[in-house]
Amino acid sequence: MISGMDHLPTTEAAVAALRALAETYEREIEVTHDIGADRTSRRTAAGVGVTTDPDGSLPHEAYVEFGGLPRVSVRLYPEDDALIDIEGVECPDIPRDDVPAFLRSVFGGLAYVRARRFPPGYFLMVPLPGDRTHKELIPMIVLTPWLSARVR
Repeated sequence: MISGMDHLPTTEAAVAALRALAETYEREIEVTHDIGADRTSRRTAAGVGVTTDPDGSLPHEAYVEFGGLPRVSVRLYPEDDALIDIEGVECPDIPRDDVPAFLRSVFGGLAYVRARRFPPGYFLMVPLPGDRTHKELIPMIVLTPWLSARVR
């Protein structure tokens, strides 16, 4: 995180942490911002021309793409969560504060794919701080060369 920051209170703070992470792992980063209730993906109920939430604030959502392998993208939502896509495997509902640690595990080589024999299946396993692991089912048709190289 940024100089010991434990909590990412805003989308902009999370984007700054992801920029620092991209610099650490020497990856290109592209960020797209959507600001206003009429622009964010989860605000479909916002009326025409309405840009603020009922409390008067502007919701801020960001979409971040990292260069290199694995292909990684992150959608940061105003509701303090994120959707992380790794090589076509979507990991929804990741708390915003866990996003940098999640990506450090992926870029640092700690993430792996666990294979199950019966019934056949694959799971993306991403270790997180605090002895936690995020587990996401991988459809067999999505098993890319990067994911296949991490099967245990």
